[in-house]
Amino acid sequence: MNPISSLRILPADVDATTLPAPGDAETGFRDVLHSAIEDIEQLQSQAETKVAGVLSGNGTDVHSAMIAVEKADLSFQLMMQVRNKIVSAYEEISRMQF
Repeated sequence: MNPISSLRILPADVDATTLPAPGDAETGFRDVLHSAIEDIEQLQSQAETKVAGVLSGNGTDVHSAMIAVEKADLSFQLMMQVRNKIVSAYEEISRMQF
């Protein structure tokens, strides 16, 4: 499973039939974030497993372990950037005057 595609950042990835109803926007957004976090946790555990395999010497090659670690790192960095954008949007909305 591609962890980046689950974030649905690109417009081509958005299907109108899978979008939540207007009243379900909060639930849909929460579900997308929750599934993205679960994907990142899964990548992290895969990376830890491969690194443990390299350290124990049970046949796991260093290249696949490094690729798994980099995938987990890039996914985490993307999640942090999305988080920063959400916090920034929240701060901007809180500064608005009605």
